[in-house]
Amino acid sequence: MDAHKQLTIGLFGFGVVGEGLYKVLQQTPSLKATIKKVCIRDPKKKRNAPAELFTTDKNILLNDPGINVIVEVIDDANAAFEIVSTALKNGKDVVSASKKMIAEHLPALLKLQQETGQSFLYESAACASIPVIRNLEEYYDNDLLHSIKAIVNGSTNFILTKMFEEKLSFRDALLLAQQLGFAESNPKLDVEGYDAVNKWTFLLTHAYGIIETPENILFTGIQHINAGDAAVAREKNYDIKLVAQAKKLNNGKVAAFVLPQFVRHDDHLAFVKNEYNGVVIESGFADKQFFYGKGAGSFPTASAVLSDIAALRYQYKYEYKKLYHHKPHELSNDFYLRVYISFNDLKFISREHFEWIEEWHAGEQRKYLVGVISFEQLKTNDWWRKHNISLILLPDPVIENIEIRKLKKKSLELAGLI
Repeated sequence: MDAHKQLTIGLFGFGVVGEGLYKVLQQTPSLKATIKKVCIRDPKKKRNAPAELFTTDKNILLNDPGINVIVEVIDDANAAFEIVSTALKNGKDVVSASKKMIAEHLPALLKLQQETGQSFLYESAACASIPVIRNLEEYYDNDLLHSIKAIVNGSTNFILTKMFEEKLSFRDALLLAQQLGFAESNPKLDVEGYDAVNKWTFLLTHAYGIIETPENILFTGIQHINAGDAAVAREKNYDIKLVAQAKKLNNGKVAAFVLPQFVRHDDHLAFVKNEYNGVVIESGFADKQFFYGKGAGSFPTASAVLSDIAALRYQYKYEYKKLYHHKPHELSNDFYLRVYISFNDLKFISREHFEWIEEWHAGEQRKYLVGVISFEQLKTNDWWRKHNISLILLPDPVIENIEIRKLKKKSLELAGLI
């Protein structure tokens, strides 16, 4: 497409993001992009747009030669994949916001892009208003990217902020998030970390060329974090955040996971509150860069969709440089993590799985320990997911094998055991 080509859009979905996009396009006539037709599920629902714009027949959009861009912002991952696949095969460029669909179908979507030569852009699927995918694609060379850590889910961040700053219980904070439209009516996807790990799946592809299924990335959400954990964090001058993290190890492989984490007050991510998202990228010579922006809501997400639509005028495509032009990295399970674990009953804690325990606190009700455990143990055993056990990583949690012996000796000395 040349920069002056008219973009004619077929839009799937007219919820929060779809309607936001419709309004934003009306305010940006210079873009030369118009919505020709919108496909919706429920024709009876009242909508703030002319009735003739809407249809329930997806084929009207997918088979219209006059529509050259399909924008897909629906909830159903399987239906979204079918729409995207058909549109690409029909010679249409596609913009999508469906993180679950992209995470679950990534290999097939990569193949379709190669076969059809069409653009498939999805900046809005990761961190709404933050252009993280385009930055990872264009700016950071594979070998120089040391680490990336991010708050990618606005709902959980909102809940944690309210628990900390207003001392709300987890349940009350969740209820408030739902009332304000930041959390789904079924909050499990946000709260238990599914949404965050879906986003992390394809961000790892753009950062390190890694193709993985969400099931193979260790994750949990904030469902077990309680007021006692928040009190311990305050005492130690930490915040608690749900952090998605990837770090290049000395052996060239990558450690990646999505887990709650204690964050120091001077950490960039401590600055990220409420429904905002934040990304900290550390690279060879540029040191740290921090991206910050709204991670949820109608206009922030619509702005990212709009940016992708604008890029289509220049035939922009993701090149997946780390995957196709470099040797892709691999995930590793061969490292250790420093963790805090709180619990009600010691019998549910597998102490034999720890390399060592640095701190032990037995309160009247809730008890906690701080120790070092191998990542493999957490991945292959699920005792820490049950019995109301809360697991939170310490700051800079990754310990590599070469460090483990020195640290173990020092820890045992401190404990007076050697």
